[in-house]
Amino acid sequence: MEFEEHYVNRSNWLRAAILGANDGILSTASIIIGVAAASTTREPIVLAGVAGLVAGALSMAAGEYVSVSSQADIENADLEREKRELLEMPKEELIELAKIYEKRGLDKKLSIKVAEQLTAHNALEAHARDELGINEITQAKPLEAALASGAAFVFGGALPIVVVYFGAIKNMVYLQYISAILFLIVLGITAAKIGGSNIVRAIIRVTFWGTMAMGITALIGYAFGTII
Repeated sequence: MEFEEHYVNRSNWLRAAILGANDGILSTASIIIGVAAASTTREPIVLAGVAGLVAGALSMAAGEYVSVSSQADIENADLEREKRELLEMPKEELIELAKIYEKRGLDKKLSIKVAEQLTAHNALEAHARDELGINEITQAKPLEAALASGAAFVFGGALPIVVVYFGAIKNMVYLQYISAILFLIVLGITAAKIGGSNIVRAIIRVTFWGTMAMGITALIGYAFGTII
């Protein structure tokens, strides 16, 4: 008998990958739309797109690593404090663990018995999971998050650049918007299926915010194009 695979087991890498791909598509397409609205030649549009792709991927990976590392530092600090407390006041920690189980619905005698058995098995693991909410699934993994986010950004950001190479410059703003929305919809559907969430809600979310971001960027690009 195999253990059931739950969607939450994918939460760490899926969150980083979806965030990276979404940002890659949206930010690169927005940059291209802004430049295309102010330019009539392909070269500056391609250059802006590639520069945005490289800078965005590195920034996304670095930002993800730093933020998740900060979370990991907090978790490690809490675990170290819990280790000390288990050594210095084991009885108090046992009572604290039993009270957690009692609040969850166990009677007092059973909660103490469960706390004693789990403490005997692995005291730190029991406190990490039930007191701090830290477990193998939710534990911060900085490198995994950074790699997933950065690679996904490159993949997502490459799609609008391909459109620049093969699309007509005079219609580039509209081509970018339509293609980016289609890419985002596919991404939303994929993420919803992998994560087991509502597909329609995912499509509406990416379509709305994608339109907002690209629309504002296009207005800025047109404004600069008029001034220049």
